[in-house]
Amino acid sequence: MPAVTADTLTLPRLTPMDPQTGRGVISLTTAPQGFEGEGFPVHRAFAGVPTDKLDPFIHMDQMGEVEYAAGEPKGTPWHPHRGFETFTYLIDGEFIHQDSNGGGGTIGGGGTQYMTAGDGILHIETPPEALVKSGGLFHGLQLWINLPRAKKRIAPQYQDLQSDDLVLLSSTDGGALVRVLAGSVDGHAGPGISHTPLAITHVTVAPGAEVVVPWPREFNALAYALSGSGTIGAERRPFSSGQLAVLEQGDSIVISADDRQESRSPNLEVFLLGGVPLREPVAAYGPFVMCSKAELIEAFEDYQAGRLGTIPADAIQPHRM
Repeated sequence: MPAVTADTLTLPRLTPMDPQTGRGVISLTTAPQGFEGEGFPVHRAFAGVPTDKLDPFIHMDQMGEVEYAAGEPKGTPWHPHRGFETFTYLIDGEFIHQDSNGGGGTIGGGGTQYMTAGDGILHIETPPEALVKSGGLFHGLQLWINLPRAKKRIAPQYQDLQSDDLVLLSSTDGGALVRVLAGSVDGHAGPGISHTPLAITHVTVAPGAEVVVPWPREFNALAYALSGSGTIGAERRPFSSGQLAVLEQGDSIVISADDRQESRSPNLEVFLLGGVPLREPVAAYGPFVMCSKAELIEAFEDYQAGRLGTIPADAIQPHRM
């Protein structure tokens, strides 16, 4: 980790900001472990956090980090979604995506997929046959982004964004690398089209370094430590792998890395995200995120009636050994 690196001294620099005016920390939680899909390990990053603090986000899993033996890599079988968007970021490994709307592609290390489920879609995410046979390192995240009520039934869409599409920025002293995965940071627009104003980044902070990331005041802010240790917020709260910080309002986010890191995690790696809260009712169950129980029932009925799409004739399937 990470899949995308760069010489920070040659990159555009973030606007200098006073760390004393950065956002404070509202809460700090530790993600519990679980299993998803066909049984791959995840950390439930948002567990225990009130939904109003997450808005416009719904759910996030850190997938892995796991070193698979041959025959062990797993994904998800064909399944439906309606009413939100999925954002998948792969740090190590490969995933194949295919959906009932004609979208599809391979997500490699450092790449992302941005799928708008909208009115309804069926899709699969699974490791390719070669990776299942060989095994190897797998690590990534999947984020669910809510759609506003007026856009929950829009046409499905798929965006295949590779590592070359990312926008790379540096802290003022070159001690941190900021990858803009979606949305915009400090006036630098990342790849992809979102239906909700947001910013999604992966920040790498070298040992002993600090970065102050400008952040729109109207956005909420969530920082999840993928690995390493350091501090988060203007008050410099201790912060380490598997923890999620919910931050107060303000104009910037302060992230510092400890002087010494574990050998397997040479830097502090942080998934930093935020957006404009929708402040709308949320009714979520299984693969659907709507605004009311009646809309959830309709989604299940539409899925059972085949109105969310059909699995294509050339559908990929999970590889078995």
